[in-house]
Amino acid sequence: MGKSGQSNHDTPQTLRRALSVWDLVLYGIIVIQPTAPMPVFGVLSDRGGGHVVTTILLAMVAMLFTAISYGRMARVYPSAGSAFTYVGQELNPAMGYVTGWSMVMDYMLNPIICIVWISQQVHAFVPSVPYGGSVIVVAGLFTFLNVLGIRTSARINAGLAFAMGIVIVMFFVTGAHYVFTHGHDGIPFFTRPFYDPRTFHAGAVLGGASIAVLTYIGFDGISPLS
Repeated sequence: MGKSGQSNHDTPQTLRRALSVWDLVLYGIIVIQPTAPMPVFGVLSDRGGGHVVTTILLAMVAMLFTAISYGRMARVYPSAGSAFTYVGQELNPAMGYVTGWSMVMDYMLNPIICIVWISQQVHAFVPSVPYGGSVIVVAGLFTFLNVLGIRTSARINAGLAFAMGIVIVMFFVTGAHYVFTHGHDGIPFFTRPFYDPRTFHAGAVLGGASIAVLTYIGFDGISPLS
């Protein structure tokens, strides 16, 4: 009896593995959003002097170092705490405490921003729908989906990833149609999104890259689930 109690006491508490690797991949795709560059395209073009592609690529290089760091930390500390655990274990528990509360604020503010944005778009497309009503419906829907559990979220993520894939395919088809049906000046037409000597300015491009990193925000959300 004593040995059994001792064994149970020494057994570490673990989380039940409810998601597959494929679920995690889809979750990572959704939180990063393959369509993320589309909403900020105009801002990046204006800030970077038309070098949208260059700003996104520069941002990708910077974010890759952070993503690699998260991957290594997830292996060293296989905990659901994410940055809270990494900072607390590697630097200082007090700093980890502050990081944890910062993450809580992030998890609170992001849903609020999403609710506000979606409700505004619903009202813009369907003016007859009151903004306040949209807020209540969207907030209730988000809450309901979260209460259903992580497996339901995984199935919804698969549907969202499929829908985003369709949008991306449509974008590429439309872009290819434009390229092949409109005249252009050859090679410079294809290199101009990367470098246009007429409008290129290093400060402007780097400033655009600082905004373009927002298109990669969300990859860290997968680390608590891994």
